[in-house]
Amino acid sequence: MRISERATIISQEQLCAGVYSMWIATNAAKYAKAGQFISVYVNSDSKLLPRPISICEIGDGKLRIVYRVAGEGTKELSEMSEGGSLDILGPNGNGFLAKAGEKITPDTKALLIGGGIGIPPMLELAKQMTCDVTIVAGYQSSQGMFLTEELESAGRLVVSTDDGSFGHKGTVVDAIAEEGITADMIFACGPRPMLKGVKKLAKEAGISAYISMEERMACGIGACLGCVTASTETDGHSKVKNKRVCADGPVFEASEVEL
Repeated sequence: MRISERATIISQEQLCAGVYSMWIATNAAKYAKAGQFISVYVNSDSKLLPRPISICEIGDGKLRIVYRVAGEGTKELSEMSEGGSLDILGPNGNGFLAKAGEKITPDTKALLIGGGIGIPPMLELAKQMTCDVTIVAGYQSSQGMFLTEELESAGRLVVSTDDGSFGHKGTVVDAIAEEGITADMIFACGPRPMLKGVKKLAKEAGISAYISMEERMACGIGACLGCVTASTETDGHSKVKNKRVCADGPVFEASEVEL
């Protein structure tokens, strides 16, 4: 169920340069699932379109979002403080477990992979898992790391950095190979090049991968077709080989989409 409401800011803090964590009080928490997102409207009249931000954690009557300042809209969001309010629409899209939940058993070895600002949604997913969980998180450098303590409490954590300043040097796929990590199922969120590597890894291992895609969005509810991505099958809405990331996703089985 999706709702539209004026949410109250419970807290906001900066996690590292350009990355912020915000808890909001909202009835949307009743319906939220790991892997979904909310559309956040800033208060400026010049910014009409909402910012899609993934859900990091789900609490009793509250949601946590962790986001990176990437433009004027998120900059304005970062300047808001406790007690303030903002309009939201959500939860939107489908979650990870809607796609794969019935396939998970207590014996499943799940590999959760997050890159950059694709790391936050993996936290709630890891918390909800009832099986063995390994989390691989990729950052640019040690100065840009965030959520590591929370991730460590939710599963075995492996870290990679592009410059090698912490953990494995290189990509998340490099770290997986160096650690010799194996899994029965993969869940991932991050930039497209990372997801392409994850899809290849899953195909070579003969396992399923569920990926959450990051795309620019306008309406956030599937009406405008502004966030379509190429798919391997014909979409029932557009009648072409496209998927709407906001409505059909953001989580897809990797075999559904072209990367």
